[in-house]
Amino acid sequence: MQVHFSKKRKLFRLDTEHISYLFRIGPSGELRHIWFGSRIDDDAIIEEFAVRRGTSSFSPHPEGLSPEDSLDLLPLEHSTYGAGDFRITASALRKENGTSVTSAVYRSHKIFKGKKKIPGLPSSFSQSKDSMTLEITMEDGFSGAEIILSYSVFADSDVIARSVRVSNPTETVIRVEKLLSAQLDFHSADFDVVYLKGMWAKERQAVRHPLIPGIQSFSSSRGATGHQYNPGIVFAEPSASEKAGDVYGMLLLYSGNYIAEAEVDQYRTLRALIGINPENFEWKLEPGETFYAPEALLFFSAEGLGGLSRISHRFLIDHVIRSPWVHRERPVLINNWEATYFNFDDKKILKIAEEASKLGIEMLVLDDGWFGERNDDRSSLGDWFVNRKKLGNLAALVRKINDLGMKFGLWFEPEMVSENSNLYRKHPDWVLCVPGGRRSIGRTQMVLDMSRRDVVDSLFRSISSVLHSANIEYMKWDMNRNLTEIHSRLLPPDRQKETAHRYVLGVYELHERLLKAFPNLLIESCSGGGGRFDAGMLHYAPQIWCSDNTDALERISIQLGTSLFYPSSSMGAHVSVCPNHQTHRTVPFSLRGHIALGGTFGYELDITRLTPDEKDLVRKQIRNYHHWNRIIREGEFHRLTEGFGRSDFAAWCWVSPDRREALAAAVRKTSEPCGINPPVHLRLRGLDPEMLYELDDHRRAHGRTLMNAGIRIPNAETDASSILIHLKAV
Repeated sequence: MQVHFSKKRKLFRLDTEHISYLFRIGPSGELRHIWFGSRIDDDAIIEEFAVRRGTSSFSPHPEGLSPEDSLDLLPLEHSTYGAGDFRITASALRKENGTSVTSAVYRSHKIFKGKKKIPGLPSSFSQSKDSMTLEITMEDGFSGAEIILSYSVFADSDVIARSVRVSNPTETVIRVEKLLSAQLDFHSADFDVVYLKGMWAKERQAVRHPLIPGIQSFSSSRGATGHQYNPGIVFAEPSASEKAGDVYGMLLLYSGNYIAEAEVDQYRTLRALIGINPENFEWKLEPGETFYAPEALLFFSAEGLGGLSRISHRFLIDHVIRSPWVHRERPVLINNWEATYFNFDDKKILKIAEEASKLGIEMLVLDDGWFGERNDDRSSLGDWFVNRKKLGNLAALVRKINDLGMKFGLWFEPEMVSENSNLYRKHPDWVLCVPGGRRSIGRTQMVLDMSRRDVVDSLFRSISSVLHSANIEYMKWDMNRNLTEIHSRLLPPDRQKETAHRYVLGVYELHERLLKAFPNLLIESCSGGGGRFDAGMLHYAPQIWCSDNTDALERISIQLGTSLFYPSSSMGAHVSVCPNHQTHRTVPFSLRGHIALGGTFGYELDITRLTPDEKDLVRKQIRNYHHWNRIIREGEFHRLTEGFGRSDFAAWCWVSPDRREALAAAVRKTSEPCGINPPVHLRLRGLDPEMLYELDDHRRAHGRTLMNAGIRIPNAETDASSILIHLKAV
């Protein structure tokens, strides 16, 4: 790990163990990108990468320089609007004279050990001796604003953390119209783009296709990252597979409106950008103020998509997720929702807990319906006090559950309010809405204005009161609709476009305050399933409910798509009832357990209705979870089949950090008559080629054999057949 500047050559160089990142200061003060990729030893030979041959009168150049110095031709670190670069740009600042023309000219830099936290936003962290940071101050010659670019590298990871902020040292107001967090300019556009798309109950389906000329983008304007896309993007050389090939990734640590853009320009080169969605965004920057954009992570792997995923997983675990639970085994939980919905009382909940405790389940989570007068989804959101008609004394109920040897958790939806609630009747001005305008309703609920300090203060008081009232060790934080009519009654007209971002800052602040007050609280984030599954939320909540779709076959592509960036330990995954409540499909209980094992593991069903055989399976599944959780939580994850689980056969494995143990799972979704499914020789990955391993059936083979020849998977006799393969070094 090093950050170096050559004053003579005006060259910046950042290195980790396996990657290098180089750029230099150009003749007009622009920062010219040179290289991002595998580690290199010699930089002089590639300096010419910062120059592109070919000129055009339609690509103007700075006065006093040559046509080859046109910003429209150059690979840049940070592009600006209106000053000669006609491609998609990273920033635009509006001045008092109305112009948004912006420049970014080098003025100074500093290199220091460690990494700063970004105020009010999630950001990566490390010990000071384990990271180094380069900060470059650029000046906008049109407004006098300072644009500060930050690059951090880490001793134990091939990741570059980037962020940007704008400071106003002038005596006039500057308006930030666009400020994206990271830019990558490539010397070619010969890539496939990989991203995650979806919808409610079918989140994060991986898509891969070649880049084409023009601008391609995906974004969210929902106030959250959304079910439809995810704030990460990957560029893979066309021949790249799961295990080989150059692959680049960008991942945003943010939970609100975002955009990821890629432009293949007239010269067949690629520019990629990621950051806050500039649609309906603006930030008023008073003299002396600073605006901070979210952090973005840059990844490179020469070992294909799987290599990039493993870099991302390790980095998120070690440098983003800060919960004390990140390296702990999570308790096996049962959630009452699919068992009871709103129809429960303390006796029903205690009965579920009693049955669950007999099977080895370690925590009961009481979902929606425990508060206010909540008996359906039409009332009481915002009234965070216990419904004593249903539950009596919550502390007494929790004590009874604790006496069974179980922990207890509660569901909250802090950001929402019902029209039929005490909170709304008292504070109708606390919701996002346009005064005098028609409102949009989702799930019969409205969105609280989290940009307001009084709203955040009130929520902190009411939620803290409940958490203090009993031994509550887990909180499920849900968000069941997106933002519309994004208008705050507290902000003046010229600051209304700040509302969506201020909303997200309020959500982060409430997380911060709750975790400071309850440092050991395990928070599971949720938004109608995986509608806010992002690295920003993982900074506060070490696990996120992956999807409201608990169908085991559907979960394969959801969880494997999620694994493009996010580790198994972050994915909320449960065994649920069949026929499944989302797809009405019935699959074997064993398959449901195998899929849930690939996440945080738990149960979402009426445990009191299980057959004796199913209860025996639950006991076995829980024993397996405890036996293998360390491998799943701390090990390397390998997708063993291409296509992120969309084909008929899918397989994956985890390998322990010391490579002495591995666990593989394989699923065949459909069977064929007469057993004519083609035989599968499952090739494992990540093992030590020299090490001798023993399978559960006592067969032995060296790692090289298991990775090159593989293990024969039995033919499927039924649909939805699955197998677990455990091996250990001898």
